[in-house]
Amino acid sequence: MVQFQDMTNNKGKITCDKRILLSIISLATKEISGVSELVDTPSLLFKRIFNKYDSKGVMIKIAPNGKVTIDVYIKVFAGVNVSDICFRIQENIKNNIASMVELKTGKINVHIMGVNFLKQQEDGSINA
Repeated sequence: MVQFQDMTNNKGKITCDKRILLSIISLATKEISGVSELVDTPSLLFKRIFNKYDSKGVMIKIAPNGKVTIDVYIKVFAGVNVSDICFRIQENIKNNIASMVELKTGKINVHIMGVNFLKQQEDGSINA
């Protein structure tokens, strides 16, 4: 559980399950055009084996002051502008977390783990 103080109204604490944050981050990343998939590093895979609530390709750390540091591990499609896609992922994650759970984000690190050269079309066919 993530707990943080509501400083705007001083009405108490807000509690948010870690799974909610992981879902928001995962969906915000997949929304960006050019992202092929979220991938696990060996350490993330090891964590997911023992904790069924961790999300594939996403790692979060919550500081005592309530700021969230996020690491996202992705593969992209060939031919995309990597710096542009990373910036759009960072902005989308930051905006979604701020609007959905009103939580401040710290660093948002996007790690490109590979490139996919085959792109699956919506009808199920594969383009090279």
